[in-house]
Amino acid sequence: MRKSISVAFFSIVATLMLMGIAVMGCSEMILFSQYFAEERYATLDGVAKVTEQAAGYFWQELDQMPAAEQEGLVSKVDLIGQSADVHIFFTDEEGKVMLASNQGLLADGQLSATVLEEMEQLDEDYHAFSMLGGTLLERSYVAARPVSAPDGSRAGYLFVCASGSAFSAFVEQFWSDFLLSACLMLVFASALTMVMMRRLTEPLHKISEAAQKFGGGDFSVRVADVDGDGEVGDLARTFNTMAANLQRIDLSRGQFMGNIAHELRTPMTTIKGFIDGILDGTIPPEMQNHYLQLVSQETGRLARLVQNMLDLSKLESGEYRVNARMFNIWDTLTGVALSAEQRINDGMIELEGLTMDRVLVYADPDLIHQVVYNLLDNAIKFTPQGGTIRFGVEKLGPEVEISIWNAGQGISPEALPFVFERFYKEDQSRGLHARGAGLGLHICKVLVNLSGGQIRAESQQGEWCRFVFTLPAEAPNQHNMLRIPDETGTPGTPKT
Repeated sequence: MRKSISVAFFSIVATLMLMGIAVMGCSEMILFSQYFAEERYATLDGVAKVTEQAAGYFWQELDQMPAAEQEGLVSKVDLIGQSADVHIFFTDEEGKVMLASNQGLLADGQLSATVLEEMEQLDEDYHAFSMLGGTLLERSYVAARPVSAPDGSRAGYLFVCASGSAFSAFVEQFWSDFLLSACLMLVFASALTMVMMRRLTEPLHKISEAAQKFGGGDFSVRVADVDGDGEVGDLARTFNTMAANLQRIDLSRGQFMGNIAHELRTPMTTIKGFIDGILDGTIPPEMQNHYLQLVSQETGRLARLVQNMLDLSKLESGEYRVNARMFNIWDTLTGVALSAEQRINDGMIELEGLTMDRVLVYADPDLIHQVVYNLLDNAIKFTPQGGTIRFGVEKLGPEVEISIWNAGQGISPEALPFVFERFYKEDQSRGLHARGAGLGLHICKVLVNLSGGQIRAESQQGEWCRFVFTLPAEAPNQHNMLRIPDETGTPGTPKT
């Protein structure tokens, strides 16, 4: 049977309380019993001392004692017993009862052999809560001591007994009062626990309901009215943050799929139209080479898009092995710029900052080439006619900072935190073009992190944009192993 957290918590609390009450009741009962017995034994010892003073009369020949004196002796002993609410009797060495304050309380006039053995070995006061082996009619508190004859020899034993009925009544009253108090405490504690559990579980129920809706595909659900600095409040805030991130990722994924579908459909439609035109004769033979070149360009565009998707999948799955070495970063920047010379000239773009300096970095040249290519391609697309692209390299301690700046519309402050996210594409963010599938900058981030660096974007909307990334300036000392950061920039598992 499935138990809710309220039932489970209440069961645990109730069990602990019952165990605590039981332990407390038993411990108090033991303490009270010990105190009651000690108090009784102290009283009995006091009575025994007083009674012992009159014992000298008893050791005369009882048969020769006049009846009046015998009755007087019994009266004295009986008076002492009544005044202290105890029962007193004397025995000889063989355990035979010789004199008793109340003969009706004795079941037998002879001590049992077991009790007699204990009395013979007695060196000090004897205390017990028993029936003295059947001598008494009920369990009683007993204090006994040996009595010496006038010549100093042991003549017998003095027993002072107090009824155990008072203790039984005390125990009955104690448990009655204790159980009543325990029941009241349990009722109060149960009510308080239910109130506390409701306050504790109500936010959890809200989180559970939100999670069920979330699991059903409703990414807009949020946990409301859960405040505080405790664990439940942290859980609610974490859930809301997770829901917001997943909703944004889901929206980005949808946008990405739409972009991919558009990017694939446009060149495929163009290719199909041109090929159909060639096949059905709509395009004359003398124009077929021209349109075949267009088909080739569109096919290359499709191939690049698919390759980007494959590269991203391979990088994020960890299949790519980093082949890091020392190389001059300026060689990469210059090489990429030369490969884009035609596009730069067509846009009448001015390049600044390219030098023949030598600044070494430790990374995989192929990965960094792809990063620079993507960033420069991005800069060319969004640099206006006659604009400027500026390169920069600066060594900062153990790192080298590389930057690519371009004039243009820039990135809006709202879009700036998301430009490196997977699937993200905001057509209005750069203001000039809407080309691309939102993969290039994310691939740059993955490649830079894989190389042990970090990347960031800076922009002044309407004026300029700059992408800056860092790379290690020297090889690591641990057996030429490169520690690969994850996407947050935190060093992860070493790779050779």
